[in-house]
Amino acid sequence: MQRAAQRNDRAHDQRAKRLRRALVCAAAVPAVLITAACSSDSGDSADKGGESARPTAGSGSAKPSASASPTVRAAAYRKLPEACSVLSKKTLTDLVPKGAKAGKEGSSDDTATRSSCSWNSLDNNGVKGSQFRWLNVSMLRFDSDAARGSGDDQAHAYLTHQVEDAKSVSGAKNTRTEPVSGTGAEATLVRYDLKKKEGTFKQQTVVARVENVVVTLDYNGAGLAGEKTPSADDLAKDAQKAVKEAVASVSSANNGGSGSGASAGGSASPSGSASKSPSKQASKSSSSSASPSKSAAKKD
Repeated sequence: MQRAAQRNDRAHDQRAKRLRRALVCAAAVPAVLITAACSSDSGDSADKGGESARPTAGSGSAKPSASASPTVRAAAYRKLPEACSVLSKKTLTDLVPKGAKAGKEGSSDDTATRSSCSWNSLDNNGVKGSQFRWLNVSMLRFDSDAARGSGDDQAHAYLTHQVEDAKSVSGAKNTRTEPVSGTGAEATLVRYDLKKKEGTFKQQTVVARVENVVVTLDYNGAGLAGEKTPSADDLAKDAQKAVKEAVASVSSANNGGSGSGASAGGSASPSGSASKSPSKQASKSSSSSASPSKSAAKKD
């Protein structure tokens, strides 16, 4: 009996141990599942985060492409007409009657870019004095350039510079400025009186732009040795008529066209010659021909 009771106790203890183990295992299973689930979520998030962190084609992290080079409109005119041939024989006879056949070409290292021609006329009336006239036509052409802009814009800036120079001549009196219509893209007349020991000179300066070319026409007159001073209005009309003719000559020299007008990157010089800055061109242009008042005084 005692042995049977002992066997029963041992069996009861074994059953109790198995039950505890089963309960422990049952309690451990959800924790394992939760741990596995957490581990799985964490891995998914990492993977998803890793995927989203990777740069994709066209994303903001990609290097920007190089910006396109700037372009400017090609210069319209490629060359200049011969300076001493821009005015007709009739016009020259009217403006400088005694010097119509004696045009003097100005010096230039590139006549396709800059050129000039001048004429003198001294009509000697004996004891009544003399009528003096001086005429100068200069032309400056600008090539388009990506760094400096289109030829038209450079020419416009130079026109403005020329007008300001004409307005600021030392000793000038009664200075007037007025626009000139029907002459190229834009044109301005500057007129003033300049008194010298030889007489009073009536100066007319017309600056006109046609596309990428600037035409500057200087015309002055004076009555010397007692001769009557010429009419400034008459001189102004003659100057405006002459500059229109010179502008037309520029267009004719380029077959009357204005070029392709296409855009060009970098240096867009249609002529192929090296483009020079407006300031350098202006200084060379002014040095190649004397100022109107000084030239008139020297030639009397």
